[in-house]
Amino acid sequence: MPKLDLKELGVRGVNSALHGIPNGANEPDWLITNPMGQHAIACGLDAPIEVTINGHVGFYCGGMNQQAGITIHGHAGVGIAENMMSGQVRVMGSASDSAGATAHGGLLVIEGDASSRCGISMKGVDIVVGGSVGHMSGFMAQSGHLVVCGDASDALGDSIYEAIMFVRGKVASLGADCVEKEMRPEHLAKLAELLNAANIDADPGNFRRYGSARTLYNFDIDNADAY
Repeated sequence: MPKLDLKELGVRGVNSALHGIPNGANEPDWLITNPMGQHAIACGLDAPIEVTINGHVGFYCGGMNQQAGITIHGHAGVGIAENMMSGQVRVMGSASDSAGATAHGGLLVIEGDASSRCGISMKGVDIVVGGSVGHMSGFMAQSGHLVVCGDASDALGDSIYEAIMFVRGKVASLGADCVEKEMRPEHLAKLAELLNAANIDADPGNFRRYGSARTLYNFDIDNADAY
């Protein structure tokens, strides 16, 4: 497995090396050492390669990812997998604010906890959190799935559109226009699929489903205080 030492190459050097890998390369697995909490590591990848990062990363690691699989053996800063289009990003530890923000596709797995605004404005990504999430997670989430195996803090799903959220633990409070919904067989099947993809052992029957009440889609003066 080729190794990229970020301490020697710097973030630009590491990212340039990864961007230069052609599709179908003979060396699809790469290791990044000494990440030192630097920002924007492994951003903008667009090849079916596997990247392992040994250590903690800073802001926006794996941002704009397409096709690649990125595994972080540590914690992640703000905006992990921000605007991801496809592929998979896995954080073996916990993640800071805005994990998976605006992401359009792919799978983001956070084995620990995620801080506030996890899945903010998500646009098709699937996010599975092994622990709990902070306040305003799922804020303005448009499509995709957010799975929380632990608890959810205040204002879950505030101003949510058509994303679907599954929570196993306690929900401190729901945000504007977010309600609990019936867990039908198709939702149990989808949740089981997501948990299996994330390699998390949990019973889908222990989760509850949340989504939009669809009362804020169009402005109504009677709902002005909720906007």
